[in-house]
Amino acid sequence: MIYRTVQGDTWDGIAFKIYGDVQFMTLLLNANPTQAAVSIFSGNIVLNVPDLPSELTNSLPPWRRE
Repeated sequence: MIYRTVQGDTWDGIAFKIYGDVQFMTLLLNANPTQAAVSIFSGNIVLNVPDLPSELTNSLPPWRRE
């Protein structure tokens, strides 16, 4: 999956939008090493969005699972 940034997006904000939790920011950073130095994004940057590892997905409460 991909995510196209909106002006002003931050790593933690994107993680919250996609996964519902800022703790997955590191997962996004690791999937997008060329953008890792960016703190605040401009618009229209395409980021790779990895699936959550299955062990994490299974530990989430039912309302947080996809």
